Amino acid sequence: MEQLARTAGAEVVGVLTQRLDRPNPAFFIGRGKLQELVQLRNATDADLVIFDDDLSPIQHRNLERALGVKVIDRTMLILDVFAQRARTREGKLQVELAQHEYLLPRLVGLWSHLHEEQQRGGIGMRGPGESQLELDRRLIKRRIEHLKRELEEVRRHRELHRKQRRKNPIPIVSIVGYTNAGKSTLFNALSGADVLVEDKLFATLDPTTRRIRLPDGRDILITDTVGFIQKLPPMVVEAFKATLEELEEADLLLHVVDITHPNAAEQSQTVDAVLESLGLGEKPKLLVLNKVDLLVPGDWDGEKFDEDISDFPLFISAAKGWGLRRLLRAIARALSEEMVPISVYIPYEEMELLDLFRRRGIVVHREYDSKGMFIEGKIPSSLYGLFKPFIAPFPGDHEGEGEEELVEEFELSSSYSGDPEEEGEEED
Repeated sequence: MEQLARTAGAEVVGVLTQRLDRPNPAFFIGRGKLQELVQLRNATDADLVIFDDDLSPIQHRNLERALGVKVIDRTMLILDVFAQRARTREGKLQVELAQHEYLLPRLVGLWSHLHEEQQRGGIGMRGPGESQLELDRRLIKRRIEHLKRELEEVRRHRELHRKQRRKNPIPIVSIVGYTNAGKSTLFNALSGADVLVEDKLFATLDPTTRRIRLPDGRDILITDTVGFIQKLPPMVVEAFKATLEELEEADLLLHVVDITHPNAAEQSQTVDAVLESLGLGEKPKLLVLNKVDLLVPGDWDGEKFDEDISDFPLFISAAKGWGLRRLLRAIARALSEEMVPISVYIPYEEMELLDLFRRRGIVVHREYDSKGMFIEGKIPSSLYGLFKPFIAPFPGDHEGEGEEELVEEFELSSSYSGDPEEEGEEED
């Protein structure tokens, strides 16, 4: 919560906690603790109080009256951070929708006390309050409907892009994890991109995709996504459905964990729970333990993390470039588990298929003639039906000829400082 507050731009001057069996309906916290909070606010001269849970409209109003300063809850804080971080039109639409979805029921609650006073009558209690409430409700509902239509249009555009990708499919690997786990640093290190990296929560809000090449020569698309967090508000999950739907298209998820965080296990479980709620619990996944450079001596040889050691977790340092070659090999192996062997003859007029085999498959042998190309190798099982009409035995006996070397190509950012001559030396 403190880090969330700092990310939003607040300076934390004091913290107060209380363990309750159930929240106080009037103030959320007990009256004794409320007096402590009033004293702490006066002593620190704080002008904002943040609660690490959702407040009802009545609790929110009572607390602001008792404290004399602005009060916000956890959802309001997260939405404020999201509003600051949204850069694209889609991101801004999603944040605004979440804000309005959050405001609508609270608007009704905030006006209800005025309505009760009007029912009792009295001087100063008559007026247009209820009609103003209805007007505000209509305006917000109208805006919500408009935002949903806009986001539906975004989803339609995304679906068009997906259909285009399916015609010319490339494996998709999505990076997921708790916010501030180092996802964007890893994305930059693997792709050479320049995605914003800050030691703040939700530094990346809008998804970014780049093409990279694996050690076996295949191209993949790698995507950096919005980070998860404990008690992620339901309206945020719903508003960001268009973005999170991208995870459904992924062939593999990289679950990045900040291994140095004292709550690393709990954060990992939070990510798994969110993925499960999105119906992605069974999606193939690699667990990547990041920031290992902060756990070893300063003179530690980072090359050790690139060694293929059985039962050795995927420890990496995205900032130092440690373990990235091993990670890429692990990605290649994970994507190859559903590969099937095949031998085909593809005419030159089917150049799209030739290019598809090269990008999505693994070429072991190939031979040309005047009309086409014989290829022997492996392709994803999902593409077998596409290549089935072109199945043909590979000509001649090539036993013992030696397989065509698979070049190990990396597109790592400048954060990787390995020697150039090392590339291509290791093979799976």
